[in-house]
Parts: sequence; structure tokens; C-alpha cells
Amino acid sequence: MSLEVSTRLKLVREKHALSQRELAKRAGVTNSTISLIEQNRVSPSISSLKKVLDGVPMSLAEFFTFDIEEPARPSPFFEPGQMPDIGGEGVNLFLVGHGVQNRHITMLREVYCAGADTGAEMLSHAGQEVGIVVKGEIELTVADQSRVLKPGEGYYFDSTLPHRFRNLGGDDAELVSASLVSPNSPPSF
Repeated sequence: MSLEVSTRLKLVREKHALSQRELAKRAGVTNSTISLIEQNRVSPSISSLKKVLDGVPMSLAEFFTFDIEEPARPSPFFEPGQMPDIGGEGVNLFLVGHGVQNRHITMLREVYCAGADTGAEMLSHAGQEVGIVVKGEIELTVADQSRVLKPGEGYYFDSTLPHRFRNLGGDDAELVSASLVSPNSPPSF
């Protein structure tokens, strides 16, 4: 059974010997933010959780998969059950490649429920992102540019630019994406 975000955050914080105050300081958030998440009184958006994890530092993929048994990886193939969901409320991010050692690409199948988004706070991290919409429509904002992408349309941008994904439609939107990072840093998702 998968752990709640609240339990995961507390385990990660304690594993790194950080007080709530120290993690908040490193992440640039208030102490109460950390406390409310750990008490399961708030459910952070993907962007908010990413900001908190940057204080550790830890990627979203590591955060959501540290308790999942690493599969033996002699096979290059992944079935749906071998792709953990590292997303949040209304956003499913199915990670391809869980358990692959020295992974430099984060490949995701992203499903955004109607009205879902990555959060009011824009995402920003090292690397580059590329993707294509396969179903529905998704609004992508990168820095000061915004566009609604339809099936068959794609994107490619530097991930250090602030960005946000939003499904403004009434149906689910699905993307296939990859994040590329430098060999010296872990994949961001």
C-alpha cells in the first residue's frame, strides 16, 4: 500500500535529520506549511511539493517511489503496474523506468483530469522538457508565453524557465513527456 504524502514527507525529513523549521528554511516556505502537510491537513500541489523537496534535495520520482520495491531490471520493458504514479491531486504522472540505475531521462505518461493543473506556483528545475499531447487539450505556460495544445501538438523548453500545465477542458488530457537532465544531477521528476 502506498504511503500518504504526509507520512512520506515526515519520513524523508527525519531520514535527512531535518527539523520542520530547517526544511521550511531550506525550501523557502513557512514552518506551518511543513507542519500542515505532515498532519495531512493540506494536500500540496505538485509545484508546492516540488519546492519543499528542493529543500532536501529530492526529486518527485524519488519521493513517491522510495518505498516501492525496486524491480530487477534485466528487461527493458515496463507493464502499466510497473510505472508508479508520482502525481498529485487530479494529475497522474506514470513514471517509465522505475528501478533503472543511473537514469538520465524522466519519461512520463501524464493524465490531467478536467480542471487539474500542476499548481498556481510555476514549476522550475534544471534540465529540459519535451512532450506531445495525445488526448484532450492542455494549456502550457512557459515564462510569459501561454498556449493551448491539442492532440498531435508538442513542446520543448528549458525547464529552468517557470512553467505550468493546466487542463481547462471538460475531459481528461493525456501527454507523453520526457525531462532531460545533466549526467551530474538526478532526474527532476
